[in-house]
Order: sequence, then C-alpha cells, then structure tokens
Amino acid sequence: MNASVPRVAYFPDSFHEVNGVAHTSRHFEAFARRRNLPFLCVRAGDRTQAIIEEGNVWTLELPRGILSFALEKDLRFDPAYLRHIPFIEEVLERFKPDLIHITGPSEVGMLGAGLASYLGLPLAASWHTNVHEYAARRSEWFLRLLPARHSAATGQTIEDLAMAAAARFYSVAQVLFAPNPDLCRRLEQMTERPCFLMPRGVDADLFHPAKRNRPDDDRDQVLGFVGRLSVEKNIAGLVQVQDELERMGHQSFRFLIVGHGGDEAWLRGRLRRAEFTGVLRGEALSEAYANMDLFVFPSHTDTFGNVVLEALASGVPAVVTPDGGPKTIVRDGETGRIVPDAEFATAVASILGDPAKHAAMRKAARAYALTASWDSVFDGVYAAYETIVARRMSAAAG
Repeated sequence: MNASVPRVAYFPDSFHEVNGVAHTSRHFEAFARRRNLPFLCVRAGDRTQAIIEEGNVWTLELPRGILSFALEKDLRFDPAYLRHIPFIEEVLERFKPDLIHITGPSEVGMLGAGLASYLGLPLAASWHTNVHEYAARRSEWFLRLLPARHSAATGQTIEDLAMAAAARFYSVAQVLFAPNPDLCRRLEQMTERPCFLMPRGVDADLFHPAKRNRPDDDRDQVLGFVGRLSVEKNIAGLVQVQDELERMGHQSFRFLIVGHGGDEAWLRGRLRRAEFTGVLRGEALSEAYANMDLFVFPSHTDTFGNVVLEALASGVPAVVTPDGGPKTIVRDGETGRIVPDAEFATAVASILGDPAKHAAMRKAARAYALTASWDSVFDGVYAAYETIVARRMSAAAG
C-alpha cells in the first residue's frame, strides 16, 4: 500500500449488531486503526451526533429515531434518517474523503450513496447479504397458500425481482465488492460494473482448538450451529439431521445452538437434543466453537459464511450446502463436506463414525483457516480503491 492511501468514508448497514455486515465492519475499522489509515466510519448507534477523532480514524455515530422499525431482532430501519444529512455533510467537509463506501440498501447506505453523488465522489459498494434469496425465503408462508403448480414459479419471480432491484441500487457505484466469485460474476453481468473479491478473515488466535474445555467424560458428539435462528438460514435442516440420525440408530449426540432470531421458539420446540446459548461473543464464543465436534450449517443464502471460517479455525470440520459462499470455504472431503440437504445426516454420521477421518479433517480445517487473515482481505480492498481514485484523478486531469 503506497503513501498516498485513499481517504475513505465508510457507511455500513450495521456495526454493533450480530450479523456478517457488522462483524466485517468492526474488523475493517480495526484494520484502519492498526495501519493508522484515514478512515471515517458513519454508522447508526446510541450516541447523539457524536464525532470522535482518534488519530486518522474518525467515527460518527448517529441514532435512529422513534420512527424506526425492526427488520431483525437487533436490526432496525429509520425512514427519517435523512435528518442527519446536514451534520454528516459538515463532517465530510472536514474529513475530505476521496471516496465513499456503502454496504447495502439500508437507510445509512442510501444516505451514503446520495452524498457521494451530491459531492461528486466515487462510490464503492460491497454486497454482504443475498437479499433476493431472503425475500424468497420470507415469502414461503404466502407461497404455501398457492396451488403447487404456481408456488415455485411465484417464488422464483419474487427472487428475480428482488435481485433486479438490488442490482439497480448497486449499479450506482463505480466499483463493487462481493465475498465469492459466483456472486462477483453475477453482479458484473447485472450492473456492468467491475467487481472485486472481498472475502472474510478470521482471528485465528481467538478461535483456536486449545479453547476446548469439555469434560473428559463427555462422550456425546456435539453438532454445532452459530447464526441467526430464522427461516433464511434453513434451520429446519437441523431438525431433519436430528430426526434422520435417530432413525439411523445414533443416540450419543446433541446440538449446541448459538444465536437468536425470530424462529427460535419454533426450533426449540422441535430440536430435542439441543442446548441453546443465545448470542455469545469473545472467549465464550470461541469456547463454544472449540467444544463442537462438527459444524452443521444448512443455509443456502449466505454470501460467505463467517461462522464456517470461525469453526474451521477452531479445528471443527463443517458440513455445508452446495449453495452460496460456504462452499468456497470448505474443501470437500478435507475440511468437511459439501452436500445437498438430503445427505446432511449421512455426511455427519460418516465423519463422526470414522475417528481417523475426523481427526484429519480437524487438522486440515485449522490449517486452512490460518491462511485467511483480515489484513489480506482489506489490503485487497484498498488496492481496488486506488484504481477508482486514480481513474477519477485521470478524468479530472483530462
């Protein structure tokens, strides 16, 4: 990274919440602090129009108001967030960014995109959430009311329209980022904008096999899941694994479920062999991962799968679907398995039924995770920034 590093104003959809966008955003700000880079983070939070300047890293946290409504258990949307524009403009005038980076079509993202256009600044946008697939999954209650011959076609139409709307929003940016190659290619086709890979990293010191502290006499095989307990994560697949393992005659297993969400009560009522911890952070979360024997992640909608990488760093092999980002993390047969829903229970039984295979996978999972650092991720992002800033300077000179 050269001395003329771009000055970045970053507008994340979420920062303090428990989700992939917030997780990545916190690491991005931490990266800027480690490198002492000129970085302004404009985000929603509890502070009242507080601007904090710590060296080159500035944070501007602005509250959501009484008109905000819940999108998730800990994520809200404020349609009146535009009221903060005058103060944000004042801060941007002082900070003098070279570009603005948004993470999606939230009120914060829309405000960032509008300010980039108004101020004539290049706009970068990173894709973190497959909103089109979420829209389809959350419409399933409605689709079940339709005749079978119409349900699938209507669900696909909902997904296609949501993707088209999202692509239209992202096309206002000059450069895009996405966490996996398939999504990058699709965004380039739909937006006609260049897309760079922005995968995820992992703290391999925090997430470590040495954090395992289960009693020696605990003979159960522990199947883990970490994430939002909601329909788009396909949590019904966990119940399917439980029931099929029992039908296969397996009894010495239980689930360790970390997270919360709108469908938690539904899952609690059906997952008989489970401990629900709620949301965990820091050492408590790293111990939970390390105490798992296998990570079971049936989601079809994740763009990357931070939790899968954290499990691998903890020496825990993962079973994932062939859809979305997790398939790009897991090496089938080496660090876990990539299988369709119907084969999850068989894959689980096969791995845990072969101690030598399981031990080899645990070792390979840890080794792979050691190659994924946050610094390498954000170095790549800044390299892409420099291309659009250089393009802007060239155009200005011309």
